[in-house]
Amino acid sequence: MAKSGFVDQELLSMALIGYETQKAKLDAAIADIQAQLGQPASSVGSEPQIRRKRTMSAAGRRRIAAAQRKRWAAINNAKTKPKAAKRKLSAAGRKAIAAAARKRWAAVRKSKQRVSTA
Repeated sequence: MAKSGFVDQELLSMALIGYETQKAKLDAAIADIQAQLGQPASSVGSEPQIRRKRTMSAAGRRRIAAAQRKRWAAINNAKTKPKAAKRKLSAAGRKAIAAAARKRWAAVRKSKQRVSTA
């Protein structure tokens, strides 16, 4: 076709007719070859068949779910580590911490008294 923006409608309609006749000849040749091969003639140019939605039985879903639970259990068991025993504070350690806290609070109170009297 010419590179100009103008397209002749008559030229396009003749080209379409020519291509349709070629397509019809090719379809006939394909059907003839399929008949020789013993295959059923397919309807070339017909609408594609609509695929049915696949359904799964309840038993199949249960098997898949059980397999997935098994995989997750294996992953989660591999991740878990035995927990370390919880450390306990001795009575002497607790007394030492309490004494240190009392000492700090006494220092805070003393510094507030100095600020208020000054």
